[in-house]
Amino acid sequence: MGDVSGHNMAQIFSAMELSSGWSFKQTDDSSKDAWLPVKKVPSTVHQDLIDNKKLADPFIGFNEIKAEWVGRKSWTYRTKFHKPAASPGSTTVLAFDGLDTFAHVRLNGKTILESDNMFLPQRVDITHAIGDEKEYELEIEFDSALLKARDIEKQHPEHKFVCFNGDTARLAVRKAQYHWGWDWGPLLMCAGVWRPIRIEVYSARISDIRTDLNLAKDYKSATVRVSAEVEGHEKHSLHARMTISLDGKTVSTANATVSAHGKVSEDLKVDQPSLWMPTGYGQQALYKVEVVISSEGEELHSDSRRIGMRKVELVQEPDAHGKSFYFRINGTDIFCGGSCWIPTDSFLTNVTPEKLRAWIELMVPANQKMLRVWGGGIYEEDAFYDACDELGILVWQDFMFGCGNYPCFPEILKSIQAEAVANVRRLRHHPSIAIFAGNNEDYQVQESEGLTYDYADKNEDNWLKTDFPARYIYESLLPKVVAAEVASIPYHPGSPWGDGKISSDPRVGDMHQWNVWHGTQEKYQIFDSLGGRFNSEFGMEAFPHIATIRSFVEDPKDLYPQSHVLDFHNKADGHERRIATYLVENVRTCTEIEAYIHLTQLIQCEALMFGYRGWRKQWGDNRHCGGALVWQLNDCWPTTSWSIVDYYLRRKPSYYSIARVLAPVAVGVRRKHHDWSVTHAREPKTQEWELWAVSSEMKTITADVELRFISVKTGKEIKNKIIKKGVEVKANGTTEITTGYIDNFGEEPHVLAARIWVDGQLVARDTDWPQPLKYLPFPSRNVKVEVKGDKYHVSADRPTKCLVFEEREGCHLSDSAIDVLPGDEQVITFRGVKPGEPALDWTYLGAGEQR
Repeated sequence: MGDVSGHNMAQIFSAMELSSGWSFKQTDDSSKDAWLPVKKVPSTVHQDLIDNKKLADPFIGFNEIKAEWVGRKSWTYRTKFHKPAASPGSTTVLAFDGLDTFAHVRLNGKTILESDNMFLPQRVDITHAIGDEKEYELEIEFDSALLKARDIEKQHPEHKFVCFNGDTARLAVRKAQYHWGWDWGPLLMCAGVWRPIRIEVYSARISDIRTDLNLAKDYKSATVRVSAEVEGHEKHSLHARMTISLDGKTVSTANATVSAHGKVSEDLKVDQPSLWMPTGYGQQALYKVEVVISSEGEELHSDSRRIGMRKVELVQEPDAHGKSFYFRINGTDIFCGGSCWIPTDSFLTNVTPEKLRAWIELMVPANQKMLRVWGGGIYEEDAFYDACDELGILVWQDFMFGCGNYPCFPEILKSIQAEAVANVRRLRHHPSIAIFAGNNEDYQVQESEGLTYDYADKNEDNWLKTDFPARYIYESLLPKVVAAEVASIPYHPGSPWGDGKISSDPRVGDMHQWNVWHGTQEKYQIFDSLGGRFNSEFGMEAFPHIATIRSFVEDPKDLYPQSHVLDFHNKADGHERRIATYLVENVRTCTEIEAYIHLTQLIQCEALMFGYRGWRKQWGDNRHCGGALVWQLNDCWPTTSWSIVDYYLRRKPSYYSIARVLAPVAVGVRRKHHDWSVTHAREPKTQEWELWAVSSEMKTITADVELRFISVKTGKEIKNKIIKKGVEVKANGTTEITTGYIDNFGEEPHVLAARIWVDGQLVARDTDWPQPLKYLPFPSRNVKVEVKGDKYHVSADRPTKCLVFEEREGCHLSDSAIDVLPGDEQVITFRGVKPGEPALDWTYLGAGEQR
């Protein structure tokens, strides 16, 4: 090894991931062939059993039931590694980024770690455990989280364990809550090494980097306080070099000496910073902040963070509607149309960075600005937040508490504190993070169960003595962590949260609007009248595409809408009645599977459009509504759910209807009273309609707007069109254009068809149909879809509702789920159809009456 004296023996940081050579077994299996190979680590026990043909795929048929035993067993994983090369005086650490969940870790048979929090990374110094042996065995035993949780629940009879979804015992365990089953996902109690394990060797190591940004009021300059914490500082005199660069070009640098406490901090100035803005509002400039530590000229370790020059504000101010709730980025008010996000697989280790990016890429053409990481899943992978940074998608980040009355015994509070610090530190530099929220729907559980909550009582000790002790977590522990670790990001106690009043208050805070589908099951046509200041959950179920259904239906005889296996793959309570209710109220039902799929997707399409369209219109009314996040973007398995894109990334029609309503410039038209069919003599014979435009452009634009009145039966215009030239469309708001009336008795059923042009270019359409659609006949639409190069040219002789193209794997469409009106050919760009393959199939409402 050469001379062991002198500075040249300082250990340069090295890391080796332990990803191969693993095997596993059921812990109590002592047979000679008990140990089975593991393809890769990270892994989960279910996937490892599937790979070894010991478990049928739980996503197919009823196999989920056959997999329940897995979660009731203990599992052991082991591997061997060679003695790491290390200089004298260096430190050797085993770093565990994620162990799911109750893990006993042994090195050469000696216990080195007991871990019980899936979300908490662990580091174990094994310097003195490494001796002269050339090889070492690492063994990890995972207890059944289900059984351990039930034991812990029994140990705390003083606490009232109540929850929505899953086993009440889940509340006692810091594990992904959806593993206990949810109303959109299976019960699959996973275990395993779910994030990487590394051996690190170093003399000195940067353990944390913090970047505190101060943007000048005019955004023409910025100061970034770069702080680092360093391990091993007591062994060497350490120097730190800090740099900020953009696109590989250094824009600011500083040098400093690491203090005796292992800390170093400097202010770095950046002139004329390139700002980070959400998609559609500007560029996503990403600066690299790098810290390099060295001793006597030798670099020992470097680490970096990517940051964005952006200021995020949650604007909550008294106004005519109550108290506002919207986001302002770098001085620009943002209407946050977007989606809620659940884990994108029941088996987390099967999710690749490429798949995560593919999901997030779907947000951009859909004109969505925000993803809400839901509190019953996980703090997502770094690749998730990296993609959001790069693509300009804001992130609403829940802490991992969902739909329950969580206990606060001392051990779990200590674990939650460590979990919160670790994850806030990991995420805080991402410019996409716009807010941290304490939980998902836990205050609704408190309300529904009548648990004690006295908003006027500000004594935190008292909170812990009530039957709702988790208030302490959401209103003391977590806000203090966020304030200490990243004060520049807003904190909100929960979702929904109404300033300590009821969580369904439409005048203040955010709200989850589930009185369409759940609750009172209101008609979706009035969705916008049910909203609040920020609608962070709302939704409507729809079947996935037929190809997705075929992926889990083994017997073709089960391919009908109410088959047992299709019902099994819908976990929503009462889904049969609710789907049936919304179908029978609005459309003519059927039993043929593909036509039925189309009807459920049409209902979702319409419901979400009514919500988004109305709430975006309210944005222009003094920010009455600050945003709307549909439940949900994605699925964790092939299923029928509220997702707008299914498990295989096949877009449902609602994906496209949302994109149109959230376009940079959109036009809207609607009857104010939606149900013309129930007009009686004692009620007005007329319906008022309104026409408006919305814009997210930052300057006033001039537009031309047209409104036509087209007979559903004949396709003819029943009265003169309205044309408005040179309409001044307000910047970042709503412009009311005109109103009028429909004579329900004197005029035949007709579609209001609106279009808007900017600079001579048609930029948006909207239609309003007589409701309910089931009363309308749809024969002889004479729809034509012509293929011209990479485009479909779509036309019709009569109004055609929700023309949907097939979602074929590998194919992409610029639009779908369109309403087609006479005299208005629409052009849809497609890609991915291979030479020799047939064109994408298509259908529309009432297609069976003609085709």
